[in-house]
Amino acid sequence: MNGQAWLLLLDGAWTTLWISGTAIAIGVVLGLGVALLRMARIPFLDQLLVVYVSLARATPLVTLVLFIFLSAPTLGLNLDRNTAAILALTLNTAAFNAEVWRAAFLSFSREQREAALACGMTDRLFFRRIMLPQMVTTSLPGLVNEMSFIIKSSPAIAVIGIVDLTRVTNRITAVTYEPLPPILAAGLLYMLIVGVLIKLQAIAERKANRLAM
Repeated sequence: MNGQAWLLLLDGAWTTLWISGTAIAIGVVLGLGVALLRMARIPFLDQLLVVYVSLARATPLVTLVLFIFLSAPTLGLNLDRNTAAILALTLNTAAFNAEVWRAAFLSFSREQREAALACGMTDRLFFRRIMLPQMVTTSLPGLVNEMSFIIKSSPAIAVIGIVDLTRVTNRITAVTYEPLPPILAAGLLYMLIVGVLIKLQAIAERKANRLAM
């Protein structure tokens, strides 16, 4: 491959990275909110959230991308391709993240809350200082796995015309008739992005362990 092909691949990798990264950042926070609302057990709201989580987890990502992009105009929403892609990825990853957060919430011992309340802590202070840090540590492996999954599944956004890393790879292959070099290069770029995530997870876990000692 020549230098121009590498520039195109890097540009596609940047598109993959910023769209996936935006969806991941929003999805982690939204997933936490969904998990907390489900744990509140507000009857009607809880049923709606169960339906959302179930549908989002069961729907193929490419179908969700197409549905949002094509149905938005019928609802009076003018979403560009990037916004539709981010929305689809966010809804998908938030549903999975909600279950990761909820599992961490359910694994939390009630004795800690009782001890904190006995010491005069409010529920809000207990959640912010004691519960949330432990939930983050417990959820970190699951959250990072979901982040990796959404990055590797992001080629689904190419179906609405976004020129991501995979779409660039296909274009280079169509021009050069040499599929192996661009596919290997794209694979290395995906591995690099996911590898950075895994490294950041390891650093975060080490810091959390030091703080817990």
